[in-house]
Formats: sequence, C-alpha cells, structure tokens
Amino acid sequence: MLIYLKLIKESFVFSVNSLRTNKLRTFLSLLGITIGIFAIISVFTVIDSLRNSIKDSIQSLGDNIVYVDKWPWEMANPNVPWWKYMNRPYPTLKEASYLEKNLHKAQAVAFSATANKNAVYLSNSLDNISLIGGSSNYNKVRLFDIAEGRDFTKQELQSGKRVAIIGQTVVEHLFEGKSPINKTIKVDNQKTKVIGVFAKEGTDMFNKSMDNAILIPVNFMRIWLDVKQATMRPLIMIKAKNNIPLDELKDETTRLLRKIRKIRPKDENNFALNQTSMLTSGFEKVFGIIDWAGIVIGGFSILVGAFGIANIMFVSVKERTHLIGIQKALGAKNYFILFQFIFESVFLSILGGVLGLILVSILVFAANKMVEMQFTLSWINILRGIGISFIVGIVAGFIPSRNAARLNPVKAISSNF
Repeated sequence: MLIYLKLIKESFVFSVNSLRTNKLRTFLSLLGITIGIFAIISVFTVIDSLRNSIKDSIQSLGDNIVYVDKWPWEMANPNVPWWKYMNRPYPTLKEASYLEKNLHKAQAVAFSATANKNAVYLSNSLDNISLIGGSSNYNKVRLFDIAEGRDFTKQELQSGKRVAIIGQTVVEHLFEGKSPINKTIKVDNQKTKVIGVFAKEGTDMFNKSMDNAILIPVNFMRIWLDVKQATMRPLIMIKAKNNIPLDELKDETTRLLRKIRKIRPKDENNFALNQTSMLTSGFEKVFGIIDWAGIVIGGFSILVGAFGIANIMFVSVKERTHLIGIQKALGAKNYFILFQFIFESVFLSILGGVLGLILVSILVFAANKMVEMQFTLSWINILRGIGISFIVGIVAGFIPSRNAARLNPVKAISSNF
C-alpha cells in the first residue's frame, strides 16, 4: 500500500512541475477541456432545471385529479380527424353538479371558467388579469393559501355574491401597498368587493399563478358572461378520495358522463378525461430527445478538449524522453512511467473540468438573478462533470503514456530532444 501512495505522490509532483514549467501549454490544454465541460454541463443543467420546473408546475395541478375537458391533453391520434374533437361539447356547470351528487369515489368536484379581463380601482387599472369563476368546491381541488382576509362562504358561492379574492400582483398594481380588504373594485366593469388576498405563489412554466388572478363565485360570473363558451375555457375538476386509483375514478366518471350526455353504447365518448401523468409522459419524450441533442453538442466540445490534452501529452513525452530513460535505467518499472503520464493527463483534465464547473456555477448564479425560473447545478451534474473529465484524461493520455512506458532506456537516454 505504501509503495502505491509513494507512486501517486511522485506522479503528482512530476505532473505539477510539468504544468508549472509549461504555463502557456498548460493554459491552452485547460482551455479546451474547460470549454468542453462548460458546454456539456451547461446543457445538462439547463435541461434538468427546465425538467424540474415543468414537473413542479405539473405537480401543482394535482396528481389525484381528473380534468373533464373537450380536448385531450396528450398528443391526439393522427388517424382521428380533428373535427371529432372540435364538435365535442364543453363541460357544463350542470354536469359538474350532477357528478358532484353521484360520484362515490370523488372527494370533491368543482367547475371553473376563466377569461382575461381588466380590473380598476380608483385611477389604477390592470389588464389581462386571469378572472376565474369557481364553484363551491374549487378551493378543495385547486389548493391555495389566503395571506389576508378570508375565503368565500358557502352562501356567497351559491348565491353568486359580488365578492372576490385577488392575487399579489393585482394588489401591487391597484392598491400600491395598501390593504385591499373590503375595498370595491371593478372587474370587467362589474363592482366587486375584495374579501381576501392570495399568498404569493410565483409564476410556473405554464404561466399559471394566483398572483395575477381574481377568483369570484361562478354564479356571479354567470350574470354577465356565458361560462359555456369556448373562450371561457370551462373545465370540471374531480379530486379522487384517498386511496382511490384514478383509473377507478375515471371509469365511474365515464359512466356518469355517458349517461347525462345520453351517449349510445356503441358511440365514442365526446369528452376527454385528463390527468397530469399525460403531460409528464409527453414532456419526458421531448426531454429524452433534448438530452441526446445535449450529449451530441457537448460531446463535440469534449472531443476537442480530449484531442488538445492528447496532443500536449505527446509533446510532454517527447520533451521528457531523456528523463524517462534515466528513470528506467535506475529501475523504474513500466507501470510507474505509464501511471506517471496518465496521472498528469487526468490531473490536467480534472483541473480543466473543475474550472468549467466554476464557470457553470457563475452562469447559474447570473441566470437566477436575471430570470424567474430557478436554475440549479445539481450534485449529479457536478459528479458528471468530474467523471467525464476523469474519463477524458485517461482516454486522452493512455496512448502517449503507453508510448512513454515502452521506450527503450538506452535509446531514451541518448535522445537529444
């Protein structure tokens, strides 16, 4: 064991001395592998950050919720004519009430309709607010926190009272830091009393957030808007009871919807039952392709760096031929010479890889300051960068190291290089 530690120490000393002696050559070698590791780990970091952000956004929709919609979320079968989806009816508030009364495997059923409207308070106004009309169980399906004020009462939801819960962005623009509770605003020219404020959520990958939203009872929305129109994006959300598989809930929902819509036994469903796993599987396929693209792009950068190290190692062996001859004449074994140069190659490659990772860290820090999405240099990518550097060092240094180990000591000593 002691002899191997001594071997590592001597190899390290030889490597460091060689790198110090040839600073420009060392810099150029480091530059190649640094750029290579920076390129490939940057790609992986961006891809992983996008993947995590999308997964978090999808999970916020709820993994135990079935969404009744006109359109399926997953990619449509290319053999099915698009008009089969186009001619489908949108879900209705009446159907949501029917499902709420008859579904035994559902914990909660809610109906929602959404439109982009404007809001006004005194001289302040805000456009393109997400105005959401929710039924009585909306807060059980779409979970949210109230930072100030209160939630709707059951009576307010059923009677369609003119009340609203608003997001943090709405508060900032309309009230400029003042409390909005019990203040009256105009939403699409409809007077509405603010009774609550959502806790700040931040924007997800789908730009969905309660920060830029105003939630009102759907029965209030129906006073001046037709919630059955396509532009209102009507949707029924069904939350499964604990320990009830979504497939069982979907089967029960399918049976009841076919009944209320009077679909004949041989006819196809004219509705879609969606769940978040459809989105997840679709994105995983996309990211699988992007991963390979990242490997190819980064692979070329790594290849350039590997050739740079290999070239430098060939030069290093040539320059130290006389020294190698002396070492072998004094009894140095072939494996010592081989290990010495491979260690130098690996040391150089890992050093370049570490510099590349430092550049990625700087890039991640700057990106997090400039954009809302969270970028993270994970430990997996750090280990991946070090591992790639290690492998590149061995591969790039093996042939030069083998050539050095096979040198004839007599010829090597007589070399005049």
